[in-house]
Amino acid sequence: MRLSGGEHGRRRPMTEPSPLTGRDSAWGFPIIDFHCHFPVPDEHPDPAEAAYRAEFGDAKADKLEADWRWYQEQWWTNYGFPFPEDVEPAASVQARRWTAEVEDAQLDAVVFMTGGGNDALADAIADDPRLLGFAHHDPFAPNAAAELHRAVTERGLRGYKVIAPTLPGPIDSRELYPVWQTAEDLGIPVLIHFGPNNGGGGTGWHQNIDPLRLHEVAKAFTDTAFVIPHFGCGYPRELLHLMWACRNVHVDTSGNNEWIRWMPDRFTLADYFRTFFETVGPSRIVFGSDSASFPRGLARRYYDEQVRIVREMGMTDADRHLVFSGNAARLLGLS
Repeated sequence: MRLSGGEHGRRRPMTEPSPLTGRDSAWGFPIIDFHCHFPVPDEHPDPAEAAYRAEFGDAKADKLEADWRWYQEQWWTNYGFPFPEDVEPAASVQARRWTAEVEDAQLDAVVFMTGGGNDALADAIADDPRLLGFAHHDPFAPNAAAELHRAVTERGLRGYKVIAPTLPGPIDSRELYPVWQTAEDLGIPVLIHFGPNNGGGGTGWHQNIDPLRLHEVAKAFTDTAFVIPHFGCGYPRELLHLMWACRNVHVDTSGNNEWIRWMPDRFTLADYFRTFFETVGPSRIVFGSDSASFPRGLARRYYDEQVRIVREMGMTDADRHLVFSGNAARLLGLS
């Protein structure tokens, strides 16, 4: 049976649309950064880490933490980025910083996938219509569907973010269908991270590591626009198969895409850009940077690299517009 969606994202979220200026960014054309993270203090213990410490002890947990830090410092150094602050300032300070970043780069909007909880993020970005956010609670939590509805209709969040390799159960569980149905009813995009999580030293295997695990969900909710970030994050072939089977699945380009260095082929980021562009087309590719921490702020090096790639590809202005702002505006219901 052939099941595929049509013009996904056509229904607007149940929030007031944010006006877009359509102004040229610092890169010469309008940009919406579809994938950022609002930096917040790490105030809540990670349940998985707490469980590991309880079973294997503090010494091993500290060793894993040190290994993770080693990997992060490698890529921060390789990219010439300053190390993130050890202590995050208050959300009000971070919001002012992000407003300054958006204004300096002349972006139409940035979208935060996480931010310390739905209410915390909604409060932090409330004063600037160019700062948008996604709900990001656990879909397995009690009343997760109701919380998604509240976060969108009452708090103005514009989508839903899930990190599949952190979930306590399979992402294609029927238990989660009410959550996906709520997203479909609201007409919001759902971004789901698959592949390794937290970079080197993080999670390398999980029952939800492979984006093809979403196959039956995407087939069941054909009016929901699912977005898989980072070109599949180590699973580009599986993501391409998923996108071949399901026209309602999109890809975002965000992050350092460090996973490419660990692939057995010799593809570059430009190769993956071209492969996805020549298969799924420009209407299902969404630009993002995965910017998060200060003092780095907006990861302009990622912008520079991706803008250079699409120019060298010879992408038309119309196709570039879709990738860097048009698709995001459609998915988010922006005017």
